[in-house]
Amino acid sequence: MRARSIVAPEWWDYTTLDREILDDAARLTAADLLGLSREGFQVSFYETVEDFYLAEALDYIYAWQQATDDEPAGICGPIGPTEQLPLVARLVNALDLNLKNAHFWGMDEWVENGKEVPDDHPLSFKKADMDLCFDRIRDDLKMPEENLHFPGVDSTDYIKAFNEVRCVTMQGGQGEVKHWAFNDPPKREAPYEDEPPPPEEYRKLTTRVVDLHPMTLIQNARTSGGGVVQNVPTQAVSVGPDETWKSEKVSIWQAGTHDNPFGMRLTSFMISKKIPDSSVPMSLLADHPNVHFHFLRSGIGSCDAEMH
Repeated sequence: MRARSIVAPEWWDYTTLDREILDDAARLTAADLLGLSREGFQVSFYETVEDFYLAEALDYIYAWQQATDDEPAGICGPIGPTEQLPLVARLVNALDLNLKNAHFWGMDEWVENGKEVPDDHPLSFKKADMDLCFDRIRDDLKMPEENLHFPGVDSTDYIKAFNEVRCVTMQGGQGEVKHWAFNDPPKREAPYEDEPPPPEEYRKLTTRVVDLHPMTLIQNARTSGGGVVQNVPTQAVSVGPDETWKSEKVSIWQAGTHDNPFGMRLTSFMISKKIPDSSVPMSLLADHPNVHFHFLRSGIGSCDAEMH
């Protein structure tokens, strides 16, 4: 039987992996990370913060430039990171890029009392997307409102859009529990008390409401709420692996702020070596045909033990 999590015993997470996998990942140097690239999985480094977030913003531009009357196209994007979003709006305006055929999917949203949080909620991801990006785009270039897709408790139309419109890129960050969007590890409960769900079962999940792992709650309290964990919702609606595999490319951006040096190494290692395990949801991307990890070099850090 697999080990119990050392941080949340009633859940699956990366601390239940075989110790050899964890130790192998911890030993990786920055140069080793670059060497993990293989067919279908690319690793890139950026030397400056400016270059990193500009490159992330260009993911949006490249996707939207491919949208036509006959073949609309779009991108699915995260809140976390957010630094790229004002740059996206600036680039659209500077390039006079008309977004009439372009689409956008928000990745996820918080859920409280059985409903997605309203747009005026201080933690609303939709609000962040609109405030930081879409409301800054010139009126003559704006994306039609019906082309903006945000997930809700009822995500029927959101899921339908992935079947009708080409998603060029699904962009994301990586959380401390090794998720993209809110694809967290599941609870350790029947029928998966002894082993986590098989990768092929986890990959069937569509956009849905999820219970959030305790590590996710603490991370979001730290990054978005000054550590006030009691104000962080315990559920969210998240784009699913099913929609992720309908996206032509998965583009993950890691500046070292949302996960730690070990976590960034672990998922890179597992994807490169094709070790998918649903206790490490990001590792399931080992089976996606086009994954690109982007690292800010200064955020890579090391896994050496040292006192500060």
